[in-house]
Amino acid sequence: MEETSVFLVCLTASSGVPLYCRSKGSSRQLTFSVIGSLNGVHMFANNQDVLLMSTRTENSRVVWRTFHDSINLIVMSCENTASDFSLNKLLENVFSAMVLVIGLDDLVNIKNVERLKKELRACYKLIDSFLTESEKMADLTQCVDCIIAHDVAILQECLDGFTQAAESEFGCLMAGGKVVAATEKWWRLASQDVMLLCWLVASLSPHSSRDYPVYLPQGSPTVPHRLLTFQLVPGVDVCVLCGPSPSLQKVESELVERFWKPVVDPLKSCLRVQLRSFPASVPLHHGIVGLLLVNRDLNKRLYSVQVHPMEEMERTELKFTLEQRRAALRSFCTLALSRYFNPDSVDGKNTPYEERFASGFSHHAHQCYTVSSSHKCYAVKTELHLLFLVFQPEVPTFSMQTIASKTLQQISLSVSLKSTTIGLAPARNC
Repeated sequence: MEETSVFLVCLTASSGVPLYCRSKGSSRQLTFSVIGSLNGVHMFANNQDVLLMSTRTENSRVVWRTFHDSINLIVMSCENTASDFSLNKLLENVFSAMVLVIGLDDLVNIKNVERLKKELRACYKLIDSFLTESEKMADLTQCVDCIIAHDVAILQECLDGFTQAAESEFGCLMAGGKVVAATEKWWRLASQDVMLLCWLVASLSPHSSRDYPVYLPQGSPTVPHRLLTFQLVPGVDVCVLCGPSPSLQKVESELVERFWKPVVDPLKSCLRVQLRSFPASVPLHHGIVGLLLVNRDLNKRLYSVQVHPMEEMERTELKFTLEQRRAALRSFCTLALSRYFNPDSVDGKNTPYEERFASGFSHHAHQCYTVSSSHKCYAVKTELHLLFLVFQPEVPTFSMQTIASKTLQQISLSVSLKSTTIGLAPARNC
């Protein structure tokens, strides 16, 4: 199997009937005998009152999870950056994606396997995006990607008025799959629900409008809501979560043009910012090539591998490509969250699959770094933030801590709490 191969198998827990198989990085699917062996060893362990969670071979890692004693999910990854932490997050997100699209009742009370297989086809695109997406890391942090836009106050006012006119309190404005503004009630939803809704909209093909039934895995797993989406300009969508009324046609014909036509220019400007995620007026050290900043209180984050203004990047030879930066940042984030930083679940509870720190160390790290020939990485954990940085290899290792501290302060001071969705507060000492 290829070194980038990932295989995902979904089966019924009671009978072991395969519901679907998805894969990444391989043209070959797992054979039925392999699937049967993977599920059989898990069932055998359960019969012996042993909980089989994960195992490793010479070139792969396998993780098993059972949800509600009804659905078994198995993932086998050949990626050398895979960890129990990242693969468990993947399985959690996959099951939540299934709940989001078809609801919890049909997954817990399986009455007709063939019918369930057909219903699950509607989840494939969302599930595949969790397997193949390389530009996002919300699946690891359970936080929402945000944009710091210039005219966010104006856009927030339009969004609040539009959402209220659509008989809802849950609205969100997105550019390039990242949140520009959202209503207060939208942010009160469980962080995983918000992440999944944004991920769903970003995974769907562009369309002028949609009326999409969704279940909220944390907030409403058995009662569906309507997710209305409207493309305001190419790449920018407004979303409303509502009940039986109003109709899609009424909102599209009466409200979209009324609220959003006057702010077309600010909407287009969001697209110019979304690649960097924050304005060029926020200066960063010239050696930084990738950044991930998480606000742990608000479950929001800034993410970019194009941290410098476009004109500056055009003058710089990209020895370390954008795709390489994304891979490096994701790999380092996975390493730090798996081994050094104590990961918290959505509700603040410790995850049961946390990888233990090296034997003999009982404390939790607050900073860590890695060094390679192509780049360097540094991470800082404070009471409020998680900051992950990717540096050019020429940056002195001893200076990374100072640069990270200044970067956190610069972004915190440059961003007003009242005028942005990310809600960054002044940095606190480690």
